[in-house]
Amino acid sequence: MPATALDDLYDYDPAYLADILKSVKTIAMVGASADKTKFSYGVLRVLHETGYDMIPVNPNPALKEIRGIPAYHSLHAIDRPVDMVEVFRPKEELYAITEQAIAIGAKVLWGQIGVYDDAAAKLAEDAGLKVVMNRCPKIELFRPFWKPRLDLAI
Repeated sequence: MPATALDDLYDYDPAYLADILKSVKTIAMVGASADKTKFSYGVLRVLHETGYDMIPVNPNPALKEIRGIPAYHSLHAIDRPVDMVEVFRPKEELYAITEQAIAIGAKVLWGQIGVYDDAAAKLAEDAGLKVVMNRCPKIELFRPFWKPRLDLAI
């Protein structure tokens, strides 16, 4: 599959991504869903089972937990330090979420696949955060173990 301009724009050194995933412990997932068919649910599940302290963030007042993990209605409502804010919201919301991530003292801003905003990235970087856009931490976490065998017959 050929690379797209978007892939080239948000091309990160694998060591940079690996360093982030090794250094963070607590991840607030903005846009987490309790719906098992949603991609955010699967990413939350895998990251939680891998050992990350996951904090689901969803504004739905009826949502109290996801997978037995207490859910918060905003980043500001979280009652402990957050290392990384992972964003599963439309890219148009990323700048405002970035402002909130900075306000709570997060160290990393991570935009899920399809979530990117250069102004938000600059804002975060200027505030001292590491930034990843248009990537999935679940995919990046397991990438070192993927050894494609392109020589095999289909």
